[in-house]
Amino acid sequence: MINYFIVLLFVLASQISVFGQKPRAREIGIPFSGTPGKFNAITDVKGVEVGYSTIISGQGKNIRGKGPVRTGVTAILPRGRTNNPVFSNWYSLNGNGEMTGTTWITESGFLETPIMITNTNSVGVVRDAVLKWFVKTGWYKEDYWYTYPIVAETYDGGLNDIYGFHVKESHAFEALDKAKSGFLEEGNVGGGTGMMCLGFKGGTGTSSRVVKIKDLSYTVGALVQSNFGTKRHLTIAGVPIGEELKDTLNYEIKGPPSYKQEGDGSIIVVVATDAPLLPHQLKRIATRVSLGVGIVGGKGNNGSGDIFIAFSTANPTAFQRENIAKLDQLPNDQMNPLFEATVQAVEESIINAMVAAETMEGINGNKAYGLPHKRVIDLLKKYKRIK
Repeated sequence: MINYFIVLLFVLASQISVFGQKPRAREIGIPFSGTPGKFNAITDVKGVEVGYSTIISGQGKNIRGKGPVRTGVTAILPRGRTNNPVFSNWYSLNGNGEMTGTTWITESGFLETPIMITNTNSVGVVRDAVLKWFVKTGWYKEDYWYTYPIVAETYDGGLNDIYGFHVKESHAFEALDKAKSGFLEEGNVGGGTGMMCLGFKGGTGTSSRVVKIKDLSYTVGALVQSNFGTKRHLTIAGVPIGEELKDTLNYEIKGPPSYKQEGDGSIIVVVATDAPLLPHQLKRIATRVSLGVGIVGGKGNNGSGDIFIAFSTANPTAFQRENIAKLDQLPNDQMNPLFEATVQAVEESIINAMVAAETMEGINGNKAYGLPHKRVIDLLKKYKRIK
């Protein structure tokens, strides 16, 4: 009998470790269209792995170089630890931001490195760290190689001591080394730790969709670092949540930086798919990310860096240095389900980030409140979106 209870406790503990995450948007009752994959995450695309390094320390008045610190690094590895470039392309809705390495993606059509996301002032250190990680892990087997790491950013200076430069090489290593498939944390994690979005706390979110084209199933997964928009534009399931909550849980800005135009901020979106798409088709996928951002209230404001990248894990022998590659390609006329899946996955990823993100107080007592779940559900009922 004692052994039975020990086994039972072990099983329960295992389930808690897997399922005991913060609630997600669907779990609290927010409706979405489309069919998600097993994990409802970018990792539903086979081979994709994601890792985080989250840095949270200190409180009170900001002392440059000491904190408070609310930042981190996110790593997305398209084929996990396997160095095998994937077809890719990117798109900028509004370019007040940074994503390094994109000129070579435009030129070559390939993504040859992991994708890293951090804060605005840490792009350089993370880029350099990725190159050192390549050397450390033997990522490239050739004697002579060159590459351009993909590192993107959003600005967390409202809550984080961003000019304290707290992201170090070790944090980029940690995110890369911890990358895994399966369930992913969301909200105040990785590069999304200190982000604010559409009037509430923002952060990291993910979602996926499974679609059928002819007799084959394909998966589209998205991951966002969400730090954009104005509260009055926040829309969830077609309901003007931001307008309804305009006098509720507003940002508390008690110290610098105090200047920010309405709607300033950024969003980085990574879209992965196993559908056999070529670079020009992935450009079309990246472009459709804008529609998902717009559905929840993004307007591509002047002060916003809205930069999106898409890649396909199909065609594993596409990258060749000498041989002619033989490729599969989905016809353009069959792409509509993938466009729709992209829009749906991006929309849900952003809301997942906000649902998971908890209230955070950062530098100088500045505070961003977490989305009030019950109020949102009550409003969805009021507008008859749910019963």
